[in-house]
Amino acid sequence: MARLTLVRLLGAALAYTTLVAAAPPPVVNGGLTDDYGYVELADMAFAAPLAVAADIVSAVPLKPAEAGDVPPGKTRYYVHADVRALVSGRADLPPQVSYLVDLPTDKKRKLKAVPVLLLAAPTARSGELRLVGARAQVPRTPDNEARLRSILTASVAADAPPQVTGVQRAFHVAGSLPGESETQIFLRTADRRPISLNVLRRPGERPRWAVALTELVDDSAAPPKPDSLLWYRLACGLPQRLPEGAVTGQSPEDADAARADYQVVLTGLGPCRHAG
Repeated sequence: MARLTLVRLLGAALAYTTLVAAAPPPVVNGGLTDDYGYVELADMAFAAPLAVAADIVSAVPLKPAEAGDVPPGKTRYYVHADVRALVSGRADLPPQVSYLVDLPTDKKRKLKAVPVLLLAAPTARSGELRLVGARAQVPRTPDNEARLRSILTASVAADAPPQVTGVQRAFHVAGSLPGESETQIFLRTADRRPISLNVLRRPGERPRWAVALTELVDDSAAPPKPDSLLWYRLACGLPQRLPEGAVTGQSPEDADAARADYQVVLTGLGPCRHAG
């Protein structure tokens, strides 16, 4: 019976999505690294139908001939883990689940009893999961779990910001004083809810910008907090340059000013860093 289970596993291994190779990280927590940033966790959380808190019971390394297409420097493991909680998603999970994961090759690796967060999808076989990314077996540290729960909670809130899909229009208007101006930028979103950006310039002051989840920007609007869902939607959803179609009909001077103000927003947001 154990041999038949292994044969089914090897079939799954051949179909397993090839994970991205990376340089071996420092070995902590049984060979798992803790350096998961907001963007990486959010990317995987939104790609994963399930987020599962579990404790690894066993991790069996597969032989190269059995493992399928494994990146250089990696070993593919067949893991059994006890389920502690279903953090998000809907599934009737058994007390123990199994899955495949690629980890940097290390003969001294000890994965037994390691607490993890699994960002995964169910498979046709009950109790088998498919991880959604190369690092979707996340160490279940207090910081990682708190960050993941924060992302998931924010995503289902009534005022959750929509996914940004592009820029619709940008309008620049000069003020009555030299050096005074305002640019309004209206964004496209996946569900057509409005998000608008506003950049104000005053003589002798640094440009100020704000975001509002409406088409109008009021006095209470402000930039999003770093490592928040709104920040993530903007930093990872906005194009790196203002599209030419967004300033159609503006004078060359106003179009250039709008482009400059758009860069103020991107600089204020900072980069969307997908790695931990």
